[in-house]
Amino acid sequence: MSHGRSDGKPARRFPLGLDKVSSQPGAGVRARPAPAANAPQREVLRPQAHLHQVEQDRRRHTVPQGVGLDSMPVRLRMVERLRADGITHAGVLEAFARMPRHLFVDTALVNQAYEDTSLPIGLGQTISKPSVVGTMIQLLCSRPGLTMPHVDHTRPLGACLEVGTGCGYQAALLSLLARHVISIERLRDLHLKARSNLDLIRRHLPTWPDVRLVYGDGMMGHAPQAPYDTIIAAAGGSALPQAWLDQLAPGGRLIAPTEDSRGQGQVLTVVDRLPDGSLQHTRAGAVLFVPLKSGIT
Repeated sequence: MSHGRSDGKPARRFPLGLDKVSSQPGAGVRARPAPAANAPQREVLRPQAHLHQVEQDRRRHTVPQGVGLDSMPVRLRMVERLRADGITHAGVLEAFARMPRHLFVDTALVNQAYEDTSLPIGLGQTISKPSVVGTMIQLLCSRPGLTMPHVDHTRPLGACLEVGTGCGYQAALLSLLARHVISIERLRDLHLKARSNLDLIRRHLPTWPDVRLVYGDGMMGHAPQAPYDTIIAAAGGSALPQAWLDQLAPGGRLIAPTEDSRGQGQVLTVVDRLPDGSLQHTRAGAVLFVPLKSGIT
């Protein structure tokens, strides 16, 4: 069935041309009545207003960036807890703020990375509580030798020896406060884990200072780089190895857990080498570390 016009031309379909549309009454378009003088103004609809609202909603419901374990606010909450626990050295607090602890923790325990707790890292070893690590590093940063001339106070740990690398977290913290760090680990698998962790950290903090990892017997220290301005140990024995004392520089400080002479666990022992070469021993509270062992495995 045809719907052509009588003049033989095809019927025009919608939309109509502009010449066929008029806003005047009587031209097929009903005039909109004028609003009363006291009638409320009707909101003008603008398509972009809806799009703008959509964007606002999107921003409101989008999870903010930087709230995960890799964010500064998470580490700053840990830093505030450390401050409340008595860690007041600005450089130590800044090191904890900069160093991402969760990158040193096994995946299954990563949600506990910024709690003040020790965590297993394998082979019967642990990553120490942040508060204990902070206390020990702060003690090193207040060594009497800092009053000696030509000391770089931006690197108060100077040449630092760490005994017991573990997963590498403490070595990484030390490196932010030292000229260079030598860290020794007797367990090969942990030595390799620490190397992998520190390689990852270097990609996050490409300008961080020097750390040299050594696979060896920590009880022997590391004579090739001695003497050291600071020595820190993450394992405790009945007495301090003589090699550590021999490798401590004048004005240097050593801190390590040792067995309490009264048989009541471990205490932090602090040893200062005075300018005249003599050694001064003090104690700094009870701790609990893994046993200090000799040899490698």
